[in-house]
Amino acid sequence: MNHNGKPNLTTRSIQPENQESPIHFIKKWETPLSYFYRRNHFPYPILNQYNYWLQVIDGQSKKRYIHLTELLAMPTSTLTVPLECAGNKRANFSPKVYGEQWEAGAISQGKWTGVPLRNLLNDTELTMEAQEIVFEGADLGKKPGTEGIVPYKRSLPLEKALHPDTLVAFQYNDQPLSVKHGHPFRLIVPNWYAMASVKWLRKIEIINHRFSGPFQTDDYMYYPNENNDQGEFPVTTLNVNSTIQQPLNYSILNSGTHKVEGIAWTGRGKIKEVQVSFDNGQTWTKANLSRSGDSDYSWIRWSLVREFTNIGEYTILSRAVDSSGRVQPDSPYWNQKGYGYNAVSKVHVKVE
Repeated sequence: MNHNGKPNLTTRSIQPENQESPIHFIKKWETPLSYFYRRNHFPYPILNQYNYWLQVIDGQSKKRYIHLTELLAMPTSTLTVPLECAGNKRANFSPKVYGEQWEAGAISQGKWTGVPLRNLLNDTELTMEAQEIVFEGADLGKKPGTEGIVPYKRSLPLEKALHPDTLVAFQYNDQPLSVKHGHPFRLIVPNWYAMASVKWLRKIEIINHRFSGPFQTDDYMYYPNENNDQGEFPVTTLNVNSTIQQPLNYSILNSGTHKVEGIAWTGRGKIKEVQVSFDNGQTWTKANLSRSGDSDYSWIRWSLVREFTNIGEYTILSRAVDSSGRVQPDSPYWNQKGYGYNAVSKVHVKVE
């Protein structure tokens, strides 16, 4: 907490800057910019006038440039979308894995305004051979295991790239994107982990083969075996997940009535229900759900009022169920790089 009694971001690293949202204290549907988590692989790029031009290269290697002012004049879409780092909750894996030890705050949500990517590509030649679209950010630096300086680059399969809700965004919560969150434009890819939502977007290229950059085929891959890379597959769709926001883990509560509350989200369908247990999973009770009315992608808020009459220790669990039938598992899907943690959310409390 700062001296005004307001929460702060939790610093995971300074260079590059990686900071966690105070998720347990976020009650708004739209995360205020100052509380939006920060995830970077490299130092922030130094931006100049050239960054206001977006280069588009079609399947015939023809280039064209779109200026921010052109983008602002196009028809726009506004979507409330949560962005979750693929490493969110990595600190909970057992055995431990290397990487930023995110707890539950590498997720934030807000209102993104931009131009559907497919509208930007209307004048672009999409050949029959086109397979993927590659997105390059202005951030670059040295990456372990690669030679020289590399930019942050990712690709999307054609179907996902051309979905009407995949946006080239230039506003967050009705304000221009901040420099720390991708100014002047960034990609927004709903339902996928946020590594796909490339910041400081400067180049879009249509290719007729699989892209194999280091942030595509090395990082952001599930490696399920501890001692080898067999069985690997890419990180894409958000897992069904929930977080208990209140009470905080290892809180001491007075006996009486308390509100248990949190958020839940998914990358497939919608959250159908959230179940809460006060006896370490022996019995479950459905929570009350509250939805944001303006988005198919928004997280839901859930809550349950519980009377704690007996003195003692309690383990509170939450698990979300989505409309595609996915349920949060008791144990996470362990993988070498610690992606996609979505085991049931758990807090311990003592009632005195």
